[in-house]
Amino acid sequence: MPMCPFLANVMTGLLDKINSPEDLKKLPLDDLPQLAGEIRRLITHTVERNGGHLGSNLGTIDLTVALHYVFDFAKDRLVWDVGHQCYAHKILTGRKEIFGSLRQYHGLCGFPDRKESVYDAFNSGHAGTSISTALGLVCGDAHRNRDRYAVAVIGDGAIAAGMAFEALNHGGALNKNLLVILNDNKMSISPSVGAMANYFNRIRQSRLFGQARKETKIILDKIPLIGGKMHKALHSLKEIVAKGLVPGYLFEELGFQYFGPMSGHKIKDMIEILDGIKDREGPKLLHVMTQKGRGHGPAVRDPENYHSRKASVPVGTELGKITREFGQLEGKSFTAVFSETLMELARHDDRIFAITAAMPNGTGLDGFAEEFPERYFNVGICEQHGLGLAGGLSISGMKPVVALYSTFLQRGYDQIFHDLCLQDADVTLAIDRAGIVGGDGVTHQGMFDIAYLRHLPGTILMAACDAGEMAKMLRFAVETHGVIALRYPRAACPHSTGEKCMGPIELGKAVVLQEGDDGAILAYGPMVYSALQAAELLKKEGINAAVVNARFAKPLDENMLADLVEKQPFILTLEDHVITGGFGSAVLEHVSDRHPLKTAVVRLGIPERFIEHGARSRILKDLGLNARGIRDKFKAALAAARQNHPTYKTGREK
Repeated sequence: MPMCPFLANVMTGLLDKINSPEDLKKLPLDDLPQLAGEIRRLITHTVERNGGHLGSNLGTIDLTVALHYVFDFAKDRLVWDVGHQCYAHKILTGRKEIFGSLRQYHGLCGFPDRKESVYDAFNSGHAGTSISTALGLVCGDAHRNRDRYAVAVIGDGAIAAGMAFEALNHGGALNKNLLVILNDNKMSISPSVGAMANYFNRIRQSRLFGQARKETKIILDKIPLIGGKMHKALHSLKEIVAKGLVPGYLFEELGFQYFGPMSGHKIKDMIEILDGIKDREGPKLLHVMTQKGRGHGPAVRDPENYHSRKASVPVGTELGKITREFGQLEGKSFTAVFSETLMELARHDDRIFAITAAMPNGTGLDGFAEEFPERYFNVGICEQHGLGLAGGLSISGMKPVVALYSTFLQRGYDQIFHDLCLQDADVTLAIDRAGIVGGDGVTHQGMFDIAYLRHLPGTILMAACDAGEMAKMLRFAVETHGVIALRYPRAACPHSTGEKCMGPIELGKAVVLQEGDDGAILAYGPMVYSALQAAELLKKEGINAAVVNARFAKPLDENMLADLVEKQPFILTLEDHVITGGFGSAVLEHVSDRHPLKTAVVRLGIPERFIEHGARSRILKDLGLNARGIRDKFKAALAAARQNHPTYKTGREK
């Protein structure tokens, strides 16, 4: 892929000569800050154009340069936690020329991707996984007698995740040569919360303890007779005062040699300490303090809103043409409707609590947090705890609403089973970013939630087609007892909000939006309007399709399905979810069990494969989930129905 023209003027000076980490190692140490500045400029220009994670990447450039200067990650292993800070890593590892395609359709992925480069050790996109993964790499290498380093880079927000603690506990016990870099910028997406955040605040106020203790031991050991005894005495003293005075005490007790805290923006200092500790036996943790958004004034002042930026696309560009052709409908987002409706409900019901996992802004709960701080919990990157917390709130008589992205709700599957469903809890799951999410790609597509929720006893699954229905469904969910999941996309609501779906929400009841007898499109959630558009295209060809807004994936509207089975030659189900185990599968199972051999069920959804990054509407088009694709699938199903039942006639022939 050729270099994007707008990048040609950005990559000048030292960066123009860097095509691999080997080129980096040839630079004098004094030139590295200049190189970091040039990388910072390239990332800023690209993210402003394409969208992407800005603050997290600007904060780790200096650290990335130091890591690649010391290690050889073509052989050694570097695992980024979450991976949203890997842009400088990509630029330094042979992807500089195509960096302009970042997050674009068929372009460079915004997260580590093993298919892209040998330097990407692990595909990542979720928090808290890096230490476990790196420890597994160390254990595998030890078993095969492979001599290479493994480094995990994890943030102060992610290290509070339960999985990270489990890995630290195990890693300390195994005593393997693992290096963990704690990238401490006081943030996850929003400011870090909880006791761990407070602990790091105390550490930041301390000196470089690991290095100071090492220097003290060297000096004492040189003192005849008393040196060794004095060192042991100081070690005992450390244990007495560590809880209050010594940084890194927690990590030391877990079995890790702690070094830090140190600045993550002094490249020469980081190179020196990395060189000094990489060959030490046993697990090590280097604590570096970085500034999120480093070098970008607005990102430093407002790190939460500059964590991830939307693309700013010039109208005259080719990218602008794609955006106009496939862009989202303008209007209020589903998330905004959720936020406004929840706050209105909470004003009249003090039992309503809101819970999120480190994403108050993304889930729309920042306003709720400001108005109802006593009824709001940001649990950090701890989805499992958030769901367990909701279970306890429910049993105490409250009505918690847990707002999570679909891809992150997966992390709490056991808690949904054990702490919610098994307890007959009264909890609403607000599943944001359901379906195709766009530029974040494979790790963030919200395409599995129907399948992993609908088989759990007692769950109710809903999806809204527009803003009016979204508000009504949230009210219904809060007022109805049970574990109720309301899924909605990262998208704007259709223009005609509420007009197609008038009437109250009734449990398990669908709505017929358009009559027709040449087949029925049974659509779920935001796909309803695509179904209506497809029906308009079919009508121009003399084909009369019925369109039904299913509203519920569980329970299904059994009476409506019985009517469709009797009257229609086939039912085409439509969803923005993986086709295996989703809404269409639920309909197929029901029809097969209750009405065998009566009518065909044709399922249309996301194929069972991982879907890469790109604009939501562009991906839906390529998957055949836009109006024209639905029309073509409907016509194929109609042709099959006519072939299987020669006496059947289309609406034009009747």
